[in-house]
Amino acid sequence: MTSTETVILDKKQIAHKLKRIAYQIYETNVDEKEVIIAGIKENGFLVAKKLKTALEKISPIKVQLCEVIINKKSPTSPITTSLKPEAYTNKSVVLVDDVLHSGTTLIYGVKHFLDVPLKQFKTAVLVDRNHKKYPVKADFKGISLSTSLNENVSVIFEKNNDRAVLE
Repeated sequence: MTSTETVILDKKQIAHKLKRIAYQIYETNVDEKEVIIAGIKENGFLVAKKLKTALEKISPIKVQLCEVIINKKSPTSPITTSLKPEAYTNKSVVLVDDVLHSGTTLIYGVKHFLDVPLKQFKTAVLVDRNHKKYPVKADFKGISLSTSLNENVSVIFEKNNDRAVLE
């Protein structure tokens, strides 16, 4: 870790935030038999996997993971998912990413799922930076953080050293 990084969430705090988000997802889907947790490729998918584990510990809901592949440099490029649209049609879906920066990735991810009829659609992020370019919000968030535009928030998943840092 360099001296220009400030840890804003450590491993224990991340686990606590994810557990709280899992409870919120359960409360929102208490009558559902199945929920699709769709994680945006790389860190969003890692957060989704951790949410799946946390949700399965506290609820009888069947959780299905879906990896969402978005080209972050060109978000208008076609988006693909590890599940076919039929797998999430008329289901409750939670779209997950690690950090909500400008909202670009999340809003294009939302747009992709709008092409399919869903029972319910929510979004979840570990860190919400409060610098949105688009009118998108996270329904479930671990922490809201007001940062300057030149600061960056990264979530780092390393064995026994998960952390969110402000750079």
